[in-house]
Amino acid sequence: MLLQENIPLAPLTTLRLGGPARFFVEAKSISDVQEAVAFAQARKLAVFILGGGSNLVVADNGWPGLVLKVAISGIEEHPENAQGETLFDVGAGEYWDRFVAHAVRAQCAGVECLSGIPGSVGGTPVQNVGAYGQEVSETIESVQVFDLKDGQVRDLCSEACGFTYRSSIFNTSERGRFVILRVSYRLTRGGEPRLDYADLKRHFEGRETRPNLAETRAAVRHIRARKGMLIVEGDPDCQSAGSFFKNPVLSEQQHEDLAGRAAAKGLTLPSYPALEKSRKVSAAWLVEKSGFARGYGFGNVGISSKHALAIVNRGGATAAEVLALKGEIQQRVEELWEVRLEPEPVMVGF
Repeated sequence: MLLQENIPLAPLTTLRLGGPARFFVEAKSISDVQEAVAFAQARKLAVFILGGGSNLVVADNGWPGLVLKVAISGIEEHPENAQGETLFDVGAGEYWDRFVAHAVRAQCAGVECLSGIPGSVGGTPVQNVGAYGQEVSETIESVQVFDLKDGQVRDLCSEACGFTYRSSIFNTSERGRFVILRVSYRLTRGGEPRLDYADLKRHFEGRETRPNLAETRAAVRHIRARKGMLIVEGDPDCQSAGSFFKNPVLSEQQHEDLAGRAAAKGLTLPSYPALEKSRKVSAAWLVEKSGFARGYGFGNVGISSKHALAIVNRGGATAAEVLALKGEIQQRVEELWEVRLEPEPVMVGF
């Protein structure tokens, strides 16, 4: 285990801001994780687990304890079962989109719509990562974890992870308890791509043949790039934490009330099949209709010119500036629509 001190965290995040870690370890094995945790516990240091850094806002003062970056790699493919399913056992430190590309090349369906999402494999169960009609909880078989409570390595089945929309035990009831080491995904070999989402339907509109997995992956990456949600070096809209707010999930009555408020303003609440199932509404629509157009901003922070949900660091931004814009958006949306937007990124060191 290589222990480092006062390591800047901003370069390790896609938002490119925040202060340093007092102590830092990049763990490439389970033994590295165990040794790092023992060091932190002996000194009563708080531990923060860092993955790909794509869904974080790090405080300007940084993290006063130990930042443990899990860098366990490897993609192990198990033989296909009688149902045509293939199990992939993936290290938490693997880059997520690399695994998606691997699965698509293997003609295995289940994660193709999650192409282009930045970050590491270990981060995907934490917030039940989803996009374009798919969520990782649909394919996760189990999650191997190191339990900080008793020092044991164990496997948690999908049900034990408590997956709901953008949520799991890892960011709710058991936040801070587990270090994710590996994730197992059960995918369908030869399966059809998921094409439920409106953006994908529009992309393939007029096409006579059904797109394959590779074409669907390419389409998703194209759509994400158009919205500034694909990390491209040099693109100022990519210096963000991705979607900053979750799509609100409303009750039937809340949804009716919101539609009524929209109608009173001469607006129609957008309706998408992928959202209607659980009465989710578009956070991007709420943000834009509250006066925060794409490209809005002041000083060093703003909203992406390509997507209303991405708060971007225009250069030299502080975490305090990002949180000020977040608060302004939340307040305005709640005043106009009586809906409280919940942030999606993890707040570190606040």
